[in-house]
Amino acid sequence: MPDTVVITRPLAQARPLAERVRALGRPVELLPLLEIGELADSGPLRAALAGLADYALVAFVSPNAIDAAFAHIAHWPAGVKLAVLGEGSRTALAAHGVTPAEVDIVSPADASKSDSEHLLQTLDLAALRGRRVLIVRGDSGRELMADGLRAAGAVVDVVPAYRRSVPPLTAALRATLRRLLAQANDWVITSSEALRGLLALLAEMDAADGGTEKTDATQQKYVVMMQQQHLIVPHARIAETANNLGFTRLTLTGSGDERLLAALQSHP
Repeated sequence: MPDTVVITRPLAQARPLAERVRALGRPVELLPLLEIGELADSGPLRAALAGLADYALVAFVSPNAIDAAFAHIAHWPAGVKLAVLGEGSRTALAAHGVTPAEVDIVSPADASKSDSEHLLQTLDLAALRGRRVLIVRGDSGRELMADGLRAAGAVVDVVPAYRRSVPPLTAALRATLRRLLAQANDWVITSSEALRGLLALLAEMDAADGGTEKTDATQQKYVVMMQQQHLIVPHARIAETANNLGFTRLTLTGSGDERLLAALQSHP
């Protein structure tokens, strides 16, 4: 029996990948480590989107940002350039009728490196000096893109489009994690935040099962069991986070589901 592939993306992005993984003959477990929800107040988002035509560039940091924003966008204004990080976001735009045939869409030149650093390298930053740029993202995230654009002289607005959070440690989730950690699996980790959240959940389990009488090693049982699992990650930044958190069995694929699927085929 091949190892189970544990897909930790939010559900909306996990389901299409799960179908393709099953087509390879691999068992799949969906374990969303980030929950995506609506903002308590979408007023700032709707206000920013109402003025899209005033921006030279609008950058979406994720497919979730695109889906949340396009709930309030009737049509994309002519002449406003788009920036995205990877193929998943291009697919999300196409689902909303926005394609390179009608809109200038910029993404990192190297498709295997879909992050803010490489997007900044691809953008014509000089052309954005003194011009307005909008970044649409979750309610938390890295400031690197905004800082880089501001350093180049752009006038940057950042607006949240959705809320993301680590799921609570329910009895059902606790049972699922115990079951998964009892065997070797391939864990698809596409977010450093999600990986940190997972270890926090496992540390909570260790604390609940530990008690003052037990040794430190015993108290870290679930964390240690997770550190022994095989992780498949798309970005060097996530691999660095994983290494810092004590993981040693890592496969770095580069961005895009095709590379991820190829890695799974080479690691039966």
